[in-house]
Amino acid sequence: MSPDPTKKITAPTNLSRTAVLLALLVAAVAVVVPALDRSRTDGPNPGPAPTDGPAAGLERRLSMYASEVVADSRFRAPDRAEREALAEGVALYVDGEREKAASRLADVDFGVRVVRDGPGRRYAEIADRGDETRRGWGRVYIDLDTAPRYSVQVPHPVADAYSDRLGTGVLRAAPGGILVVAGAHRRAGEGDAADVAHRRDTVFHAITVELVARRIPGIQVHGFADSSVPGRDVVVSTGAGTVARPQGRTMADALEDDGFRVCRAWVDKCPLEGRNNKQGRLAAAEDVPFLHVEVSRAVRGDAARTARAVAAMAKAVREWDGRG
Repeated sequence: MSPDPTKKITAPTNLSRTAVLLALLVAAVAVVVPALDRSRTDGPNPGPAPTDGPAAGLERRLSMYASEVVADSRFRAPDRAEREALAEGVALYVDGEREKAASRLADVDFGVRVVRDGPGRRYAEIADRGDETRRGWGRVYIDLDTAPRYSVQVPHPVADAYSDRLGTGVLRAAPGGILVVAGAHRRAGEGDAADVAHRRDTVFHAITVELVARRIPGIQVHGFADSSVPGRDVVVSTGAGTVARPQGRTMADALEDDGFRVCRAWVDKCPLEGRNNKQGRLAAAEDVPFLHVEVSRAVRGDAARTARAVAAMAKAVREWDGRG
């Protein structure tokens, strides 16, 4: 019996219609997804931060770290002994016990090297000596030319795109800084295991415990999607505490004087105030100054505006060493 000519035509037609429908569905998703703005953090890692002119050495180093290491890193939760070893190693280095620090850090395969910024300033870089993407425990930078006066913390260098540039900018603009940078995307671990701003069982938090024990003030920088806080460029908060309110006012005033739209958490009800931030709560419990700063995606994506925002942050941070 000869084949039915109707079936020979119908089957390909149905397949074609299915293919067309699938193509239309994919196209619709491609149009809709970019329009959806995440309420808290940014989208996929956008790559190294844009710069105006030649990038300074430290800024470029941290930018590449965020885009090429943190973005691809796995996260293995450290056990208590590992957290303590790393935090104690950093603390010993801050205290000037460099040989002891190197020995303690080596217990968890971390090491220290000296890196130079563009103008020639020196920083100790504390980092994993092996593949940094295997554990995702982050890095620490310590100003070697000035005694420690404050810490600047970057818990989400990829999820909050270009927030690494905020941290690096403050470190370079205000002498005496200790920069603590997370080593993995906040979603890299199981559940929220890698979301270091909201956990106490991480290397990041263990290091801040040691810094708070030495009464070293801290500023923690974050980023928000523009739709999260409409009409604002920056949210300035003292987190769960109040002792950094004078520096918060200094920063907010400087930002507003430069044309930024600021939400002051001690005056208005602001989104993203960071009151449950673990490092902020730790500092508040010990009456150590702490600032929680959220910066819009529009500002972070603009090198010139970022530099102006950093200048305001640095002005506030410099008050912690009495220099105003």
